Amino acid sequence: MADCCTGPCSSDKPPVDARYRCILWVALIVNAVMFVVELVGGWHAGSVSLLADAVDFFGDAGNYAVSLFVLGLAPVWRSRTALAKGLIMGSYGLFVLGSVAYHLASGIVPESSTMGVIGFLALVANASVAVLLYAYREGDANMRSVWLCSRNDAIGNIAVMLAALGVYGTGSGWPDIVVATLMGTLGLTGAWSVVKHARIELAAKIMPC
Repeated sequence: MADCCTGPCSSDKPPVDARYRCILWVALIVNAVMFVVELVGGWHAGSVSLLADAVDFFGDAGNYAVSLFVLGLAPVWRSRTALAKGLIMGSYGLFVLGSVAYHLASGIVPESSTMGVIGFLALVANASVAVLLYAYREGDANMRSVWLCSRNDAIGNIAVMLAALGVYGTGSGWPDIVVATLMGTLGLTGAWSVVKHARIELAAKIMPC
């Protein structure tokens, strides 16, 4: 018990799930590739929702890399990492909303065909990762944050495809603006869920002597 006075009382390292580690590597590679694809495509199409999704892919790739790093660490460190990732998710949401304001002021009309094609590719990528992670959705805060990222991304990709249809049908950039706003809001709500879960775990693990 004396060691608990100088640090977390819960310091045992959990066993590492080899299958989960493999899934995280797959997710990391998929997200890194799609970040490049959506960044180039979003810039070419002038689509704020694609650019927002590209930034999200970049953030997720970083999250998966961090999750791999903490996979074999003590539970308290995994919760602390989840807390940091939740804050990053919130920052992403704020960035997207700021980009929406810029595109709204600029009056840019995106290229709907590029939005639709890249949105579909992103949906396939994220849905595949989400299916692989589904079994771990009720794990600790770190696992939950990874699952939420993939789920939110798949929802965002469907929204981007709907925005592409809207832009094509109306000839206006408003559908792109609306979807990007929803994506930013989704990032903020997901961040709140992860941060709340991580704080509860930390409160339970770091016990005063």
